[in-house]
Amino acid sequence: CKLLKPIVCILQCTESLICVRRFWFSSDSNAGGDGIIQTALDFWNAGRNREEIELKDMEMALSLSVFNNNNSGFFRTSLIDKSLVDFFVPFLPLEYRHVVQCAIAEMKARNMKPNHDTADKVARDLVYFPKSERVFSVKGCKSIESKLDFFS
Repeated sequence: CKLLKPIVCILQCTESLICVRRFWFSSDSNAGGDGIIQTALDFWNAGRNREEIELKDMEMALSLSVFNNNNSGFFRTSLIDKSLVDFFVPFLPLEYRHVVQCAIAEMKARNMKPNHDTADKVARDLVYFPKSERVFSVKGCKSIESKLDFFS
């Protein structure tokens, strides 16, 4: 963020100019993950589907979580404080069925015949939370590749 601030500030407009410049930046991190997980669990506990979660449902919590997390690259940064970040795109935790879909997609990417039984074994082998209900996978699709090697 310390690298981005001078660039973004240069692109900010002066009082007398109409600014049409836009700055697009993408960052992939786990920042705000706790807020995302809590929102997903809240929806699940309320009997709602993960797919019902909208950006507005987690936007403020996610922004505050990233801003106040001293392990985040956005910790107390003026990029957030001065509203220079328009929005965060959350990556929701995967449910069991999504993990199976990842395994099937990986099989297709390898030109393998999709095998639901193998995909199911891969999905069962992952760790889920909350521990007692096993609702959301601790890991995402990236871990499927090595698991598939083991089960195929």
